[in-house]
Amino acid sequence: MAKPYNKPDLNAPRYRPKKLNLTNSDFYERFIQENPKHSSLTCKKFKEIINVFNGEIWKNVIDYRDGVELPEQLGYLFIGSCPRKKSNVDFKKSEQYGVVLQNQNWESDQYLAKIFYTNFETKYRFRNHELWGFKGVRDFTRAVGQTYPKEWKKYLLVDNQVKISRLFRIHKFKEFKKNETNMLLENYDEFNLD
Repeated sequence: MAKPYNKPDLNAPRYRPKKLNLTNSDFYERFIQENPKHSSLTCKKFKEIINVFNGEIWKNVIDYRDGVELPEQLGYLFIGSCPRKKSNVDFKKSEQYGVVLQNQNWESDQYLAKIFYTNFETKYRFRNHELWGFKGVRDFTRAVGQTYPKEWKKYLLVDNQVKISRLFRIHKFKEFKKNETNMLLENYDEFNLD
């Protein structure tokens, strides 16, 4: 028997955490003080430059299988395919039919897209690095949601039981081995017995 779906109260009070926005006027003024050669830059143009740069980063994360290394060694961002672990309720259809219906993800063979951020590699060690997190902006998450069903095989398959740092170590070791082999083969002479 299907479980009945209780429609949420959209007018109920909500808890909204206070957000810290780094592209505020204080940040802009501090940037202008530290970089006086950019004093002709308006606050609006300054925010636009930051938004365009961030947009290029998340577009590259979607386009490239291995993701993107963030500037200033802040970490690494990539999209992974994960097996569906718990229920995945389709809220729109559940509301329409009055019973809880699951999203089956037939297009992606039951896999889900997750955006991963990691900074646990040795070169990403900076003060309080374990306190950092990542939450994608709405444009980024929606773009991932649109492209993932079409290109889901392109992304890394991430097991639920394996740490992300271990995946990076394995990948880097394979890359190192391949580069070392290519380097040794360049000077290899099969007739030289010395």
